[in-house]
Amino acid sequence: MKIKALKWFSAVPVAAILAVSLAACGGGAGSTSSASPTDALQGSDQKTLDKYTTKDVTALDKIDKSKLGLITDGTLRVGTLSDAPPNIFIDPSGKFTGYDNELLRAVGAKLGLKVEFASTDFSALLSQVKNKQFDVGSSSISTTDKRRESVGFTNGYDFGYMAVVTKSDSKIKGFADLKSDVRIGVVQGTVQDDYVTNTLKLEPVRFPDYNTVYANVKSGQVDAWVAPSQQATGQVKDGDNTKIAEKVVNTQNFTAWAVNKDNQPLLDALNSGLDAVIADGTWTKLTAEWYKDRPTTAEQTPQGWKPGSKAVQIPAK
Repeated sequence: MKIKALKWFSAVPVAAILAVSLAACGGGAGSTSSASPTDALQGSDQKTLDKYTTKDVTALDKIDKSKLGLITDGTLRVGTLSDAPPNIFIDPSGKFTGYDNELLRAVGAKLGLKVEFASTDFSALLSQVKNKQFDVGSSSISTTDKRRESVGFTNGYDFGYMAVVTKSDSKIKGFADLKSDVRIGVVQGTVQDDYVTNTLKLEPVRFPDYNTVYANVKSGQVDAWVAPSQQATGQVKDGDNTKIAEKVVNTQNFTAWAVNKDNQPLLDALNSGLDAVIADGTWTKLTAEWYKDRPTTAEQTPQGWKPGSKAVQIPAK
């Protein structure tokens, strides 16, 4: 597997948006990508990200839980996915788990809130948060400017890589081999969908979820899957005759939880809880637990970036 870590520098948006509707191989209805075109592999400097990161947070003991605008008082109703390990998935016992969800449970505990998860498709999640069907969206969501037009986001708790997944004997070695004659699968509405459609200016085959797109790689219905690398790692298993051909750091935007953009009290509360779990070492512990290739603090954050507010410090081991 070829891995690249790109420098952080300002990305230049691509000028045009392609409106493409393609039916997934599984027979689902076609959909149009409406994301703002950006090159997700270009990266971003820390100054650009800082404009979205709060200077500090409200003290936990100053959070008024009666003002959080929750669907059910005392409970965070969370929309998430069921099929994207190691971040968001349902384990064999039926429990919603994964890095993003366990971290959110820890934040909820700091705030004295119960956390309830429900499964949905990624393509619907942000609209459901906007329409207050969920209090929070948890799905390793890249915080693009286009998405900020619809929902609010907490401070960042993670960053991501993008990957190319292919059959083991494929001649496709990475992103440079993604051409017009390659059948490229993506999950509808993701940053990867935006990247293939608007940056590469190719027509991907869109799928509703990670399990389905990966199944189509295994069966040869698509030649490559452009994926979040965490989800690629969670899907690719020995004996599948597949591989992660390449992964590249995607630091255009950090990942965060989505909240209705008018609910500032809830955003403030979640940011306070996030800083608390960073400061007490929970973030470091969970990151090492769920990302086996990121066991140390240096490997858990790209140069120039850290989770939470600008004021919080990651404890030294």
